[in-house]
Amino acid sequence: MKIIGVIPARYQSSRLLGKPLVDICGKPMVWWVYQQAKKVGRLSEVYVATDDERVQNVCNEYGINVVMTSPEHPSHVHRLYEFSKIVEADAYVCICGDEPLIEVDAIEAVIPVSTIPDNIFVCGVMRELADPAETIDSGNIKIITNNEGICIALSRTPIPYPYKTVQFNYRKTIGIECFNKKALEFYCNSEKGFWESVEDIMMLRFIENRIPVHFKLVNSRSLSVDTPKDLEKVRTLMQQKLERMKD
Repeated sequence: MKIIGVIPARYQSSRLLGKPLVDICGKPMVWWVYQQAKKVGRLSEVYVATDDERVQNVCNEYGINVVMTSPEHPSHVHRLYEFSKIVEADAYVCICGDEPLIEVDAIEAVIPVSTIPDNIFVCGVMRELADPAETIDSGNIKIITNNEGICIALSRTPIPYPYKTVQFNYRKTIGIECFNKKALEFYCNSEKGFWESVEDIMMLRFIENRIPVHFKLVNSRSLSVDTPKDLEKVRTLMQQKLERMKD
């Protein structure tokens, strides 16, 4: 199977302009994400898909595979769909470009162990939440799955509600997803459903159309960089990681 890793890197972030290029311990953030993705042995290749020449230039400077895509895409899935028309593969692993601490195991978890199904295939990863602040943060997408790991519900609000018991851990999705070409085609050629419009969660488009979305539970503590405050936290964690590697 040919599985391609794709890191969408949009320059015009509303909360952190030029996010892919922010400095983390001497390297741009997109470099750190790319280095982690390159460690995944089951990925045939890894690319950055960007919409800005500044990101393209930095990728070229660091020897990172890069493909230019339209700046008009309404979502990362549309950018990935355009990329899939340029680079053919059996499946595409979308790796969020704002998680420089992402673990290799978390990326590997979404890659199918056998052949890619002929029908629509979508897979993601999730982790347990330990920090109450993460649980109430609307930027974290909370998730409920059945015993087979198929998603039942997604929401920005904490779900489930602890009405009868508190003996469970909340879970959130992580910015790693795997799609085959049919899944990308479906998403980009269909309309938002009601609940997707309410919550602004892209995976709900599949759920609302009764398309199974598989999620794998991983042991991850990766943090996404959405704000300057997040950036400072990740810089500290990265520095600590580098110091441990020296010991």
